[in-house]
Amino acid sequence: MNEILKEYGDYVELKLGKAVLGTAVHYGELTVTVDRGEIARVLRFLRDDARCRFEVLIDICGVDYPERAERFEVVYHLLSPRLNQRLRVKLSTDDVSPVASAVEIFSAANWFEREAYDMYGILFSDHPDLRRLLTDYGFQGFPLRKDFPLTGYVEVRYDDAKKRVVYEPVKLTQEFRTFDFESPWEGMSHVLPGDEKATRS
Repeated sequence: MNEILKEYGDYVELKLGKAVLGTAVHYGELTVTVDRGEIARVLRFLRDDARCRFEVLIDICGVDYPERAERFEVVYHLLSPRLNQRLRVKLSTDDVSPVASAVEIFSAANWFEREAYDMYGILFSDHPDLRRLLTDYGFQGFPLRKDFPLTGYVEVRYDDAKKRVVYEPVKLTQEFRTFDFESPWEGMSHVLPGDEKATRS
């Protein structure tokens, strides 16, 4: 199976030339890494070529690697029902360089790209309606970036006095706790067997 996928990757690389930066087979799936500026041409070729026929866009997702200069990977998952094959296409970008929208090639890309924008801040040029999809109006930051705090920046609650929903900065009502994964939240009231030998510092 891996040999067939390798040959398939070689075919795509031959046909697309410098647009393909590399191919790899992992866990029985072919991944094609492409140049960001060529993504529209690559997707159109994979959809229309008689040997490919990847006519279904299953998903577009983002991956964050904050230590890289181009911190984001945009990953496209394609399916060819006629050939019963799957293909992963990926590219790298940063938070200011837009990726060409795939909406004109696959209409399903519309909400997938909006989700990647909303969660990561990945920009897509020529998208017909690039705005937040899952977060609330006025939301600050991008929740799936690795540098986004787990608590977020604001909390939402219903204010009974004002009779409306209000946004407030996050206030943590407890200090950081150290967990030993054996004691309950409040702490042990008795010594566990064996702990009596430990010296207290």
